[in-house]
Amino acid sequence: MRAPEAERLARVGLAQLTEPGDPRVASVVADAGAQRLYASVLAERGERSTREISEDATSRTGGRDPAGVLEDAARAGLRFVVPGDAEWPARLDDLAHAPALQQRGGPPLGLWVRGPLRLDTLGAAVALVGSRSATSYGADAAGQIAAVVARAGSPVVSGAAYGIDQAAHRGALGGGGDTVAVLACGADRIYPEASRDLLEHLARAGAVVSETMPGGAPMRIRFLSRNRIIAALAVGTVLVEAAVRSGALNTANWAGRLNRPVMGVPGPITSAPSQGVHQLVRSGAATLVTSGAEVLEIVAPAGEHVVEEPRGAVRSRDRLTSRDQQVLDAVPVQRGAGADSIARTAGIAVLSVASALHRLHGGGFVERDEDGWRLAALAQE
Repeated sequence: MRAPEAERLARVGLAQLTEPGDPRVASVVADAGAQRLYASVLAERGERSTREISEDATSRTGGRDPAGVLEDAARAGLRFVVPGDAEWPARLDDLAHAPALQQRGGPPLGLWVRGPLRLDTLGAAVALVGSRSATSYGADAAGQIAAVVARAGSPVVSGAAYGIDQAAHRGALGGGGDTVAVLACGADRIYPEASRDLLEHLARAGAVVSETMPGGAPMRIRFLSRNRIIAALAVGTVLVEAAVRSGALNTANWAGRLNRPVMGVPGPITSAPSQGVHQLVRSGAATLVTSGAEVLEIVAPAGEHVVEEPRGAVRSRDRLTSRDQQVLDAVPVQRGAGADSIARTAGIAVLSVASALHRLHGGGFVERDEDGWRLAALAQE
C-alpha cells in the first residue's frame, strides 16, 4: 500500500514551506487535505487560516520542485513516509486528538527515514528519554532498562542526544534489539557530533527519523516538535533523570496528552537531575519503575509480563507456626533455661511450651545443655 504520488509531493512541498509541528498546518491538512493547502500556499491566496500560513511561507526559501527533493533524498538514503503508506505508524494519528503544547502539535506531514528498520514494525515500542547531563547512575539505569525492553522485542525510541538518550540507544543495541533515533534536524545530518558513530550505525541497522526537511538545522522549536514524535511512536515513555526544566519533561507531557503510560526512574533525593522525575511521580503523573521488567509489565497486554514482588529470602523459622515462633523467641541464646522459665517469658502454658520445644528440637532450632534449653545455630541465622 502506498499513498498517491500527488499527496506525497504536496506534503513535501508543504514541509519545505512550513515549520515542523505547526498546529495550524495540521488542522488545515486534516480539514481540507495537503494538496489543497499546498495549492493555496503556492497561489498565496485562500481563506484566513490558509492565508496566515501562506504569509509565513513567503519568508522561506527553498521552495524546490518536490519531485526533485524526493530524488535527492533517495540518493542520500532517505525515504519520505506519509499517511497512506504501508509503513506509516498509525500511532502518530493520535496526535490529531491531543491538544497543542507550546504552540506545537498535530500529526507530522510525513517522516524522513534513514535506515532499514520499517516504522510499521515498531510494535510495542518504548520511549526512553532524560537529561543530557546524565550522571553515571542515570546512564547505567537507562542502559539496563533499554537492554531488557529491547531484548523482549520492544524497540527503544529516543532522541540521540547526550546523556540518557545515548545510553538508551546503546543499551537497546547491547540487548540485541531495535532502536530508533528521532532528530530535531534533518535525518541526513549528524547532531550532536558525539552521536556520529551511533547515528551512522542506526542508518545501517536501525532507523534515524525526522519530520524536518533533509539538511534542516536543529532549532529549539524543532526539539519541541520532535518530542511529540518520540512520545507518539511509543506505547509508553520512561523518564530517567530530568531536572525541573528539562526538555525531557516535554516528551513526558506529550505522552500524558496521548493517554499513554508515563514512567519515572527514581534517583537520589538530593540529586537535581532527578527532581523533575520525582515531581511527576509525586503528583501521580508518572508511575515509578526501577527495572526493564517493570516497564514491560506496564506497557504489555495484561498478564504478558508479570513482575514478582521482591521478597526477602525465606528463613527456616518462617515455616514454623506462630505458636512455635513465639516459644522460640523466648528461648535464650547462650545459657539454657527450663521449660517453666521459657513459658513465663513466652506467656504460654508450660505443657504447650514443652511440646513446642520438642518439635523445635526435632527441627534443629533448639538444643539442650546442663541448664536447660537454648537456641541452636539454625535458629540464629
